[in-house]
Amino acid sequence: MEKPVVRVGVIGAGNVGSALVQLLNDPARHEALVDAATGQLELVGVAVRDPTKGRPGLPSGLLTDATALVNRDDLDILVELAGGIEPTRSFVESALRRGVSVVTANKALVAESGTALAQLAHQHGADFFYEAAVGGGVPILRALRTSLAGERINRVLGIVNGTTNFILSKMTSEGSDYADVLAEAQALGFAEADPSADVEGFDAAAKVQILSSLAFGTELKGEQISREGITGVRDVDVEFARRAGFVIKLLGVAERVGESGVSRRVHPAMIPDEHPLASVHGAMNAVFVEGVASGPLMWLGQGAGGEPTATAVLGDVLDAARNRVSGRHDVPFTVDSTLRSVSAGDLSTAFYISIDVLDRPGVLASVASIFGRHGVSIQSMEQSGFADEARLSFLTHLAMTSDVEATVAELGRLEAVDRVGACIRVLDGGAK
Repeated sequence: MEKPVVRVGVIGAGNVGSALVQLLNDPARHEALVDAATGQLELVGVAVRDPTKGRPGLPSGLLTDATALVNRDDLDILVELAGGIEPTRSFVESALRRGVSVVTANKALVAESGTALAQLAHQHGADFFYEAAVGGGVPILRALRTSLAGERINRVLGIVNGTTNFILSKMTSEGSDYADVLAEAQALGFAEADPSADVEGFDAAAKVQILSSLAFGTELKGEQISREGITGVRDVDVEFARRAGFVIKLLGVAERVGESGVSRRVHPAMIPDEHPLASVHGAMNAVFVEGVASGPLMWLGQGAGGEPTATAVLGDVLDAARNRVSGRHDVPFTVDSTLRSVSAGDLSTAFYISIDVLDRPGVLASVASIFGRHGVSIQSMEQSGFADEARLSFLTHLAMTSDVEATVAELGRLEAVDRVGACIRVLDGGAK
C-alpha cells in the first residue's frame, strides 16, 4: 500500500535549516524517515530572503519567499528556523489558522507567545512543536511532555547556554580572564559579536520559561523572570570556587516553592564538584530534573550547532507527520492558573560574596557589622592581597536573598570598599 505524502516547507536556510534539508534529502535515511513518519516526507519549499540567489546544497527550484510558502494550498508542516518575533509570529499564526502544523526552534517566540500559539494550533487541528528551542539536540522537552507527563516534578535546573558554559569552563580549566575567553569564544564562533543575549542570561531565561511550562504548567506569555548574567564573574572568583570544592556555572532554574509557588530564574551558581552538572564542560548543555517518584534524572548533549539542532527539529517533524497521517493532533499542555510566581528575593540560599577593600585597620569589623545588621551569617572568610588593597571573600550560611542584596548594597556605600565584586548563589547551600 502506497504511503501518503506529507509536504514540508522550511523558513530559513542558515546552519540549522541547511542541515535539516540534508537530513530530509539523505537517501540513506529515506526508509527510516518513511517508517517514522508513516508517510512520504516531501520538501516543497525553502524560504530565504533572496530566492534568486543560489544556496549551496539547496536545489534552486525549492527556493521561495516566506509569504508564498506559508500560503501554499498543499503545505502540511511548516518548519520555522528564521528566528525573531516579527514577522515570524505572523507567518506561524497564518499557517496555524490554515491547519498547517508548525515546528520551530525559536525560543524567543515560544517564550513570548507559546501558550497562545499552542491554543491556536489546537483550535485548527494542527500541532505546534518546539523541541529544538531548548538544549539544541537534547530531547528534554519530549521527555517532559511524554515520559514524565505523570510525574510531579519539584525542580528543573540546567546549563542551557553553550556560550556561557564554554566561557566559564575555560576560565576554570585555564585560569583565564573573562574578557580573554569571551574574545576566544567569538573567534571560534561560539559567541556573537554582540554576546549580550548569552552572557546577560536572556537566552537562558527564555529556555527556563519553556521548561517551566512543561514541568509545572506555567503560561508562556513573555513574562520577565529573575535574570543575572556572567559578566561580573572574575578569574579570582573561579579560583576561590575551585579551592572551596565548587565550580561556577550559569544555571537556569525552575522549581516549586511550597504547594502553589514557582520560582524561575537565571544566575551564576557555585556547584559542588560532585554534582553531575559540575562535570558539564565546554559548549555542552545539560538539564537536571528532580521528580518525586523518578528521583534525579539528567540529559546531556550538544546545545547548539546545525546538525544537533536539526536532529531535534526532524524529530518534531516526524511527530507532526505521524499525527497528520493518522488525522489527529497533540493537545496543548494545561496552564495551571493556581500557580503564583515567587520572587527570587523571597528565597533562602548560601552566597559567595567578594569585595575589594582598602587595607586599613577596622575595615573587617565594619564589613562584618553590615552583614550582621542584615541578618546574614558568615560561614567562612578569606583575605588575600596586601599593601593598599585587599580582597575579602565570604561564604554565608543560608540567608534570604533580599537580605543579601541589602547587605551588598550597603557594602557598596562603605568608604573603605573599593569595589563589590561577585555575589553568587551556592547551589543547595553547598550541601555535600
